[in-house]
Amino acid sequence: MSKIIPSAAKLLATNTIPKSAVPIVSTSTAKYSTKKEATFEIKPYKLHKLEKGPATSVILTAEDAINIYEKLAMLRRIETSAGNLYKEKIIRGFCHLYSGQEAIAVGMRTAMRDVDSVITAYRCHGWTHLMGVDLVGVLAELTGRKSGCSRGKGGSMHLYGRNFYGGNGIVGAQVPLGAGIAFAHKYNDDGGVNFALYGDGAANQGQLFEAYNMAKLWNLPCVFVCENNGYGMGTSIERSSASTDYYSRGDFIPGIWVDGMDVLATREATQFAIDYCTSGKGPLLLEMETYRYSGHSMSDPGTSYRTRDEVQEVRQTRDPITSFKEKIITYELATPDQLKEIDTRVRKEVDEATKIAKSDSEIGPEELAADIYYNNLEPEIRGVSPDSPLQHIEVSARN
Repeated sequence: MSKIIPSAAKLLATNTIPKSAVPIVSTSTAKYSTKKEATFEIKPYKLHKLEKGPATSVILTAEDAINIYEKLAMLRRIETSAGNLYKEKIIRGFCHLYSGQEAIAVGMRTAMRDVDSVITAYRCHGWTHLMGVDLVGVLAELTGRKSGCSRGKGGSMHLYGRNFYGGNGIVGAQVPLGAGIAFAHKYNDDGGVNFALYGDGAANQGQLFEAYNMAKLWNLPCVFVCENNGYGMGTSIERSSASTDYYSRGDFIPGIWVDGMDVLATREATQFAIDYCTSGKGPLLLEMETYRYSGHSMSDPGTSYRTRDEVQEVRQTRDPITSFKEKIITYELATPDQLKEIDTRVRKEVDEATKIAKSDSEIGPEELAADIYYNNLEPEIRGVSPDSPLQHIEVSARN
């Protein structure tokens, strides 16, 4: 029997063997894949005011395939845990899940650079983790505990990290903020690009068109990303939008329609957007067509405006995780055993973080008004009762 090299992926990650080294086994019995890369064809993009779009024939390495699959699995598991915590009444208030839309965040983050920034709406749990916040930081924030990335004061909708500006609760309000962040990238000449994400339910907001206008006037490095999941708060796009071609809604801003259920398509579209913006051509608009499995929020069963059969059909035919899994197994970039190991590890890591998020303590009342300003110039916070003045403290600087 041929000898199997134990965990070639781990050895590659630690650079203890060259990338050319592979397990000496046949692909039919290998626990680890022996193929180094494969070429995939992507569903054609739709273009607005562009003669050329992203690549439709792309190469994926085995190393990247494993990395992408793990991120997809992690985001799905985070949302599963969040849903359970809400049902247990440990997450209070609102909770909006991202299940079904993982290919957008993972594909985009795979192409992004450290200098780039993101701002999004309230389906932000997975994005927060992708932007560098650990699992405890995400899940403890959801449960309102002090280990959360916002010290438990933000909850489900207001999570932040390095170059990640939230989680914003006001529909569409993050888009002009994204244009402002893009202005900062240009002003500071740091080469960064801002990605401002919003849903189809926010696509008709007037402030979006104001942001488009200013971004184009100043040629800001901003990519406006419409995550079109078909239903904005339970209203189908056909009922809410006279034009459902969201990629063309920027008018004078070029746009691209992307299959948002294909992680390779979102990766290539993001790489194209970065190249476009950094070349000084100004903003770009991406429409990522996707599908949300859950209702608008946990209080919405999501079955009054669509059928269970519709949701089940998408799960069976277009799910971003199972579709990608089938691709990389078929093209021998990974084996079922490899992916099973990843699933097991992801489940364990999220479960452990969930336990901490449930058992951690909340902040004390003295912290409720902390970190109001980045650089506070007065010891007391103005505008509160003179009988109970609040002292300004900076907790973030100590943690």
